[in-house]
Amino acid sequence: MTDTVLDRFLRYVVIDTQSDPSSSTQPSTEKQKDLGRILVEELLEIGLSDAHLDEHGYVYATIPANTDKNVPVICFCSHMDTAPDFTGTNVKPQIVKNYTGGDIRLPGDPNRVIRVCEHPELKNQINNDIITTDGTTLLGADDKAGLAEIMAAAKILIDNPEIKHGAIKILFTPDEEVGRGVNKVDLKKLGADFAYTMDGETAGHIEDETFSADSVDIVIAGVAIHPGFAKDRMENAIKIAGAIIDRLPKEIAPETTEGKQGFIHPTGVAGSMEKAAISLIIRDFTNEGLVEKEAMLEEIVRDVIKAYPGSSYRFDVKEQYRNMKVVLDRHPEIIENAVEAVRRAGMTPVRGSIRGGTDGSRLSFMGLPCPNIFAGGHAFHSPLEWISRQDMEKAVKTIVELAKVWEERA
Repeated sequence: MTDTVLDRFLRYVVIDTQSDPSSSTQPSTEKQKDLGRILVEELLEIGLSDAHLDEHGYVYATIPANTDKNVPVICFCSHMDTAPDFTGTNVKPQIVKNYTGGDIRLPGDPNRVIRVCEHPELKNQINNDIITTDGTTLLGADDKAGLAEIMAAAKILIDNPEIKHGAIKILFTPDEEVGRGVNKVDLKKLGADFAYTMDGETAGHIEDETFSADSVDIVIAGVAIHPGFAKDRMENAIKIAGAIIDRLPKEIAPETTEGKQGFIHPTGVAGSMEKAAISLIIRDFTNEGLVEKEAMLEEIVRDVIKAYPGSSYRFDVKEQYRNMKVVLDRHPEIIENAVEAVRRAGMTPVRGSIRGGTDGSRLSFMGLPCPNIFAGGHAFHSPLEWISRQDMEKAVKTIVELAKVWEERA
């Protein structure tokens, strides 16, 4: 078994770990534990004697401190599951060595092409080694790149005792992609003061801000009757649901927004003449923006339902996660140290926001402040997903430098 970050990544991506939003178990799929067991075995081989997989699918381990300084305990975290958006079964990774530029056609489905015009970061990858799939599955760089990077960095720290650092915790989570990544995490057992998720995109980027997120479920009760006797009596719940969806403002949809703009996004619809349900997600960078969008959505529902006097609706809002910047702004040293580590690893640090969320969003509000550091992947959740070996190596170096920075500044 070899232990470069690329070798580890290629081992991990072929293990199917897709999570399942329709499952009520924790983890949502038992196959996530298949990777968890392998990671524990590798952590034990590195020398982390407390590495273990718990019943809920979490992997915990500790790199012991090798300094006399009182250094805050930091944690590096990545998730093991891949997104349910596209199949992750039978992944066949391809390596484009010494990439010379141009579009990359995927051999398993020639209609799938990673185009430079759609993936401009490829222009910064000349002479690098690009890893893709064959086009029939997603790759799983989100977030098996993070796993591989943390594992590779752990081995470097253990093998090089001259690199001084405090105690470092490792946490690998299941079910991040279905919003349940930290539901059963034991923060007391973890014992960290601060954390970093390795789950970002472009090399050099550090993210201390996410969307705030809610889900909305709308259930419509219509009036069902035999269609042969329906005149002036039937109120078809499917048509009511369709009218609501049709009224959603096009200017606040995912496909028309960017930057700090939020959105309302229907993710599912099902029903019959008698009863229909619409599932939506609401995203904004402020809680006030969430409330405004939810009020707008319910006003649309009310207005539509007025035309159907025999029908009724239920409107349920559920909190998913909140913008971690609220917490991280109280601990500026967490970001400052990450910025310095990225700089020492040879990159220009770029601070940014995530149009999404990470385990760090919820961990921050659970008492473990946790920004996000790049892992190097691109085009997540799709068969066009790609990553370069060199960017993964930069992430490994960033982790090692970050451990050193915390020790030096303690």
